[in-house]
This record gives sequence, structure tokens and C-alpha cells, in this order.
Amino acid sequence: MEKFGYRFSFGPWNIHEGADPFGPVVRPSIGFDQKLESYKELGFDAVQFHDDDAVPDLDQLSASQISQQAQQMRKKLADHGLVAEFVAPRLWEHPNTIDGAFTANDPAARQYALERAKKAIDIGHELGTNLMVLWLAREGTYLREAKDAVRATHLLLEAVNALLTYNSELRIAIEPKPNEPMDMAYIPTIGHALSLGFQSRDPGRVGSLVESAHAVLAGLDPSDEMAFALAFDKLYSVHLNDQNGLKFDQDRTFGAVDLRRAFNQVRVLDENKYFEKGMVGLDVKAMRTQPAEIATKHLRNSMLVFLKLVQVVRSVDKVQVQELIAARDYEELDWLLLTSLMGV
Repeated sequence: MEKFGYRFSFGPWNIHEGADPFGPVVRPSIGFDQKLESYKELGFDAVQFHDDDAVPDLDQLSASQISQQAQQMRKKLADHGLVAEFVAPRLWEHPNTIDGAFTANDPAARQYALERAKKAIDIGHELGTNLMVLWLAREGTYLREAKDAVRATHLLLEAVNALLTYNSELRIAIEPKPNEPMDMAYIPTIGHALSLGFQSRDPGRVGSLVESAHAVLAGLDPSDEMAFALAFDKLYSVHLNDQNGLKFDQDRTFGAVDLRRAFNQVRVLDENKYFEKGMVGLDVKAMRTQPAEIATKHLRNSMLVFLKLVQVVRSVDKVQVQELIAARDYEELDWLLLTSLMGV
């Protein structure tokens, strides 16, 4: 299917064993090399990385060992016709990050987080990408009184500035989420992320990543979050998926729950020529019930939904749309879009 100039990515964690908080794995683990074969089979162009996806056990390695393993990974990607989209430091699983990473009350924990993030920057450099995604997973509190939120905001800004100073080519995409794993997060929306970036030492290198489900969990529309970032040329990446209400982060197949909501995300991206600016990243989970041998259909389906919706967006009569807007006949505009989505 034609890709209309778009490039697509996903992370290796999107092909997974199906464990959830209430049950063990239901599918066998698949090695990274086997996952790479799936990328090209499915028509994807790039790999999203956590630092330890690219260099396992990096906390136990020297700088030269990290560099060597990252170089080997870059060659492996090239052999498969793939590139790295970004590298994200994994700042939420190590014992030092129990109480947060950059906002931890313990200065030793904060220093660990900063050094870990610098290693991720080095890995990204070796992989040929200057984009770092910061998902500030545990930057918040379980108990409001346990931290000073004003001080925590300044600590986040200090960390961003330190990373920008560490590498003059680095671009940071902050990925907000309102909750989970923390009860309440300090950077819950794109507005918060961009405000932090605009206060940094180099605002031109700090933008955002919008995840569909995270916006829904904040009670917001993902297309509006994308539009806000696009208005300032700050949408560096996206994680497309879907979400059934204000529940846990479900990472459903893109468009599977709310096709109109998915349409509006594609519309705002396509009308603002996002295909010239960044990749279409997916962050989706296969259903727990899916057998191992067919547990990549969620990725196929998400990309095909996006591309079919690009066709719908571009097929809508733009002149008619403007005439209906001018007449303030939003009911007829609604009907036009509904029939376009239904193929009537």
C-alpha cells in the first residue's frame, strides 16, 4: 500500500509476551534479531529504542563497551535496511528510580538518572540519531506532600539543561503522561512539556512526543495535543494507539476504539505535512489472547488504518468543507465526514 511519504517505526517492546498486572506471560519471548525480520516484513522503516534495547545491561559496561555494542547494533539495523528513530533512557525500572529519577529526593538517585541519560545520548550518537525521547515515568508522587512540586519542576529543567549541554546536537522530545506508574505526574500534558522546553537553555532543541492514549488519559483529544505542538513546530514524534476510556494505558490498535478520533489525528498530521518532519511511531500491544505466531497483526493493522485514513483525509472535498464552515452548517459538515469514514 502506498505510504504517501510517511515513514513508520515501532519499538521492540511492541512484540511481547502478553503478560499483564494480573497474569503471567502467554507467549514465548522472541529474540531481537527475529523481531528485526518482522520490521521489513510489515513495511516499517525504523526502530524505536530504549537505551537497554540497544545495549543490554549497560549499567554493567564501560563507555568503550557501550560504544562498541551500539556500533554493532547500528550495523545490524543497516543490514536490515532500518534506522534508529530515537533512544530513550529507561529511568523507571532501576532500584535507584523508585522515588523518581530527575526529581527523586535522594541526590544520589538524581545523579544516577542523569548519568544513565547521558549514556542513552552516547548510544543514540552511535546509532545515528540525535533524538532522545524523555518519558518521565516516575517524575511525580504517590503522596503530594512527599515532594516539593516547585522544586521538582526546577530539577526537571536542570536535568534537561544538563543533557542539552552534554551534547550540542541533541534534540529532546518530552513525552507527557498524566498518571501511571505514578499516581499524579508533574508533566501531564503537551502544554507542560513545551513550557518546560521553552524555559530551557536551548528551546530550539526541545520538543515533544504525543501519545494518543496518554492524551485520552488526561481527558484531552490527541489531535488537539498534536496541533498545539505543531503550532510551534515542536512535534518531534508521535506514538499512535487507541484507548477505551479513562482506564489504564491500553495501547490498543490505532483506530480500533474511536475511528473518528483516529481520523482527526491523521488529518492534523497530514494537513500540516508531518511526513516532512518526523516519523509515525506506533506504541501498541497485541491482545493477550493472540497466539504467538500471529502476534504482529496489531502493528500491521495500525499502519494500514493510518494509511487508509490518509486516503480519506485527502479525498474529502476541501471546497465543500470551507463552504459548510462559512455557512456555519456544522451538521452537514459532520455528515460529510461521517459518510466519508463509512465509505458511503
